[in-house]
This record gives sequence, structure tokens and C-alpha cells, in this order.
Amino acid sequence: MTDETGQFELLFSPLQVGPMKVPNRICETTNTIGAGRQAGVPDDVFTAHHLAKAKGGTGWIGSETWLLNSPIPSEAADEFFPGAGATRFPIYMLPNFTEEVSKFTEAVHEAGAVVVFQLTQLNFTMAASSVPIVEAYDWVPHTLTEDEIEFIVNTYAMAAGQCQAAGVDGIEIHCTHESVPQTFLSPALNKRTDRWGGDAEGRTRLVREILARVRDRVGSSVALGIRIGAEEAREGGYTLWDMREMATSIAETGHLDFLDVDVGHSWGRQPYVPPSFFGHAENRESARALRADVSPVPVLFSGRVNDPVVAEELLSKGFCDLVGMTRAGIADPEFPVKAREGRLGEIRRCIGCNRCIGDAVQNDAPDMFKRAVCSVNPAVGNEVLHATLSRPAKEAKRVVVVGGGAAGLEAARNAARRGHDVVVLERQEELGGQVRLASRIPGRDSFEDFVYYEENQMRLLGVDVRLGSDVDAGAVLALEPDAIVCATGSVPRVPDTPGVDLGSVVQGWDVLAGRAGEIGERVAVVSQEDHYETPGIADFIAETGRRVEIFHKWTGIGNRIERYSLGPIHRRLEQNGVVVHTGLRLARVQDGKLELTSAYTGETTVAGDFDTVVLVYGSVPDTTLHDSLRDGGFGGRLFLAGSAWVPRLLAEATQHGARVGLEV
Repeated sequence: MTDETGQFELLFSPLQVGPMKVPNRICETTNTIGAGRQAGVPDDVFTAHHLAKAKGGTGWIGSETWLLNSPIPSEAADEFFPGAGATRFPIYMLPNFTEEVSKFTEAVHEAGAVVVFQLTQLNFTMAASSVPIVEAYDWVPHTLTEDEIEFIVNTYAMAAGQCQAAGVDGIEIHCTHESVPQTFLSPALNKRTDRWGGDAEGRTRLVREILARVRDRVGSSVALGIRIGAEEAREGGYTLWDMREMATSIAETGHLDFLDVDVGHSWGRQPYVPPSFFGHAENRESARALRADVSPVPVLFSGRVNDPVVAEELLSKGFCDLVGMTRAGIADPEFPVKAREGRLGEIRRCIGCNRCIGDAVQNDAPDMFKRAVCSVNPAVGNEVLHATLSRPAKEAKRVVVVGGGAAGLEAARNAARRGHDVVVLERQEELGGQVRLASRIPGRDSFEDFVYYEENQMRLLGVDVRLGSDVDAGAVLALEPDAIVCATGSVPRVPDTPGVDLGSVVQGWDVLAGRAGEIGERVAVVSQEDHYETPGIADFIAETGRRVEIFHKWTGIGNRIERYSLGPIHRRLEQNGVVVHTGLRLARVQDGKLELTSAYTGETTVAGDFDTVVLVYGSVPDTTLHDSLRDGGFGGRLFLAGSAWVPRLLAEATQHGARVGLEV
């Protein structure tokens, strides 16, 4: 793939990585998003998800991590935890593994990309020492014995042989993200005094043994590398200087064909999946330092790189040789082709919300109900269905979409793609709805990228967008539609609590929109919401220097926020002096004071004095227009989409809107 614009000379140039020739520098690093429909070898849905990236121009397909078998005692059960699992019988041991996986590797090769499989011992059941591995959970592991270590080392070699037989181009040993090898590398987790612990030589011994065993099995026909965290970002963990010493020791074995680098921990101030609160490629200097240490081994760096311009800069300035752009490819599998052809405005950019990996790690639904998900790309997890339904409409219809938020815009985009004549009516003077509001929260300005993408799509597809259109049923019917999509969103929920009608009490949405009037110096944020709104609105106010206190209904704010984003959010609140009170529910507002009831005992307390009280109680569907059209007997197809159907998150809105646009 050549660069037609001349803007991305390095990004679209090939690179030799050991025996593997990568067609360009864009990499899908391994990510366990759960693209398949079942726990097993790649099925059609798994293949459709990852193959879309290869067809879209990504040169390196890492797909999803492959768990290895653990030395579990015969009388003990297999154990699975959020994000990890200890099992006796992993997928690579299935009789049909080679045959089925070969179909996947062949499909990726036909699309012009290489396949790199990551092998991992990712479980919290056993580790270097009996120290809790992940601060998000309190599991204490079993300390591995010599025989168990030998068993584990051999699992990498056995799995590598199976992967080689299935046609993979590269094998990556997972040595970070709380895998068993990382527990040996980390001074915080490795408290051993035998040959597997102590100094850098001892703590890297396991990784060096694994690499030697794998190399003996696969020879020089497969590229071999490791994935590491440049800094552990946890108390007592290894620093960049520590990792530089360890990486040098590992590279000196001569077994490394590549080094895959990110930064951070799964929990706390610096997550290895950095959300939008972090700058683009913020930890790039770590990659450059390690690149100098392991040269000439190529270095792959990942860490919130969603822009091909940033990727080209990383390459041209010597930070790395390959760029991990995994979430960029989830948001838009075709972004490399679009960049190469100079269509940057058509790229659907990752907004850094982390819904994709957060759901994969923390979703506790039964496997049959789990789906890969992306907030801005409704096709993710539904690739096969979307491919089937995206066919041109048999008959072009006039479709009126009321509401220019996420659901309405996706309904309009997909209907227009299929050949329908689409009109969008939006009451505000700009598109975006709640997404536009969310983008005003500190660290969430990237949410505007989704709105820009949709605005560009409306222009490219010829959608008739009419802003400032606060319409009723009659005005909509006057457009003579064949189908109407009511994507009218939701409105803030107002509790029937005494005093909430006072002038000092305002809605959080109005604060973000600048409609709340003057906000006082002392502000109470009263919350019955468990996701981003509460901390986001509190942060928005606190950044102006006001004193903010949150009163939340239950055990803690942000209980539904995934683990990679929760730490950075709380860090912002702490830095801005926001005080959080939990287990309290509002009973009355009077004279600047809050009468609060304990969620646990029912006892009443009083807090104050506050100049402004901000309510964050979630929202309720706005079905006024839909109900009027339904009751008026509209004869065409009538849809209720997004938050107008039921208020949820952005992914649910885009998915619902897209399905409407595909079915109209």
C-alpha cells in the first residue's frame, strides 16, 4: 500500500521484522475485545471483525490473546476472573485448532496483512509470589514452584508450535498487563529469593527461558517478540530505568525480533489503555528510550494513537518503528485507506471512551450475550449483520429523522447510504445532542470528533440537515415522509423533592450547556447517576475554581466506569479539591442547605451552606412527538430510537440508530 498523498511516507512503508515483512507500520496490537460469538477458535464473526482491519489497510493483525494451560492441581477447579483465567484445556489444544485457525490466517494474508498471535498466561491464581496482582481485585495467588514454572515455560513452546502450523507470521509473548511473566519482572510482585527473583537478571529469567524454548520449537521462520510495559505505574513497581535494564538483558539473548511497548497498569493513575483524559501518544518518550537500548530490534509503540498524522510523527522522529493503532481500527477499520487517499475528514476517530476494552474486561454477562462494542462504530460486534443489511434499498423512500443526536445521525447516515432521501430536523443550532454536551467536560473534547464525522457524512451523503427546527407532528407530516425516526432524546429527570424548584437548584446538563445562569462559589452536586455524568459535571465546575462537594446515592461515584478510566477521573477530582460523600439521598433543599437521608440507616443529616445545587439524576425519554404521530394515525413506518426509546450510553444510541437506518 503506497501513500497517494505524500503525507505519510513512513507510515505506509514496509518493514522487515525478523522473517516477517510487514506491509506498513500500522498495527492492530492484540486486544481481547471478544469479537467472536463463542469461546473457541475463530468463528465467522471473529474473522469478520479482524479481517475488516486487514482489508482496510492495517498491516499487522494481532487479533486476540490466546490463553495457555495452567498447572492446576487435579482436585482443583479451573478458575476465571474478570480479565483473566486459569484453565487446563485452552483453545490451542483443540483437535481442530490448526485447521480452523488456518482459515483465519489465510484470509488475513489474502487481504495483504501479517498475523501475529499473542500467547499469555493471564491468571490471578498463580504468580511469582503470593502478592495481589491487580489492585482492582483482591485475589491472592499461589506461589509457583520449580515444577510449575517448568510446566508454564513449556506451554509457550507447545502453543507456539500449533500457531506456526496454523500459518501465523509472528508470535508475541505477553509479558505485561498482569500476566504471569510480568509478576516475575515486577519488584512489587516478585518477592522470590531463588534464581527467579532478585536483580534484573533473576527477574527476567522466566522471559528469557520462554523465548529460548519457543525459539527452539519454531526456529527462525516465525518472528518472535514480547509485549512489555515500559513503566509499571504502581507503588513499588518497576520504573522506566528498571525496564531499560531488563529489556537490554532480554534483547541480549538474540531471540527478539520485535519489542511491543506500552505504559501503565490496569488500575490507578496511569492505565495501559489510556482514555481521553490523556494526550495522544503521551508516553512516547518511553518507547524512544527502549528503542535506543534494544536497537536494531524494531519497537512497536501503542498508547492512544488514533490519528495517522500523529503516527507518522512518531515514526519520523524516531520514537518507534511500528505504531499500535488498535482502537483507531475498531472505530474505523478503513482509516488506513482513507489516510492513504487523503480522505482524513472521512475517518471515524476513536474518542478514547474505552467502552471497547472496558466491556471486554468487566462485562459479567453470560458468554452467549457478550458482544464486542464501540461507542462510535455500531458495526463492531455486528459486522456480519451489518454486511447483510447494508444492501441498497429496493425502493428509495423519503425518511424524516427528528433529532440530530447520536441515534438520529446514525439512522440518517445508514438510511442515506442505502439510497433513501433523508431529512434531519434538529431543534438546536448545531448537531450532536448529548455528545456535544459531553465534549465540554474536561478531558472529553475528543467526543466532538464523533460529531465532526457525522457532520461530514451528512454532507457527503446529501442529507438535508435543517437546524433550529423545533417541530410538531404537523410540521413533520407536511414533509410527506414514508418513514419517520423520532430520535428526540431524553430530558433530565427532576425528582419530586421539596425545594428542587428553587432558583438556586439547576440541572447538570444546563450547567454544561451554559443555560444555568450564575453558579455560586460553593456548589453541591447531588447525584443519582453511576457513570461519567456525575464526576464529569463536578470536574467541569471545579475547574473554574469553585468549591464542589458531591453527594451520591450509594457506595461510590462512577461505579459503572471501567477500570482503565476510573483512576484518572478520581485523580482529576482530587486535584481539583472535589469532596465526595456517599450513601446519601436528597430529602429537601432549603436556604442553601441540603437535608439528606442515609441510604443505609435512614437517618437524616444536614449539609450546607451552598450557593448552587446541581442535580445529576439521569434522564427520562422524550416521546412527545412520537406519541403524537402514533396517536394521529401516521400510516408510514414510525420508529423510536436512542434515548427517546430508553436512555443508555452512546454505544446503545449509535447501535439503535444504525439498525433503524438499515431496516427502514
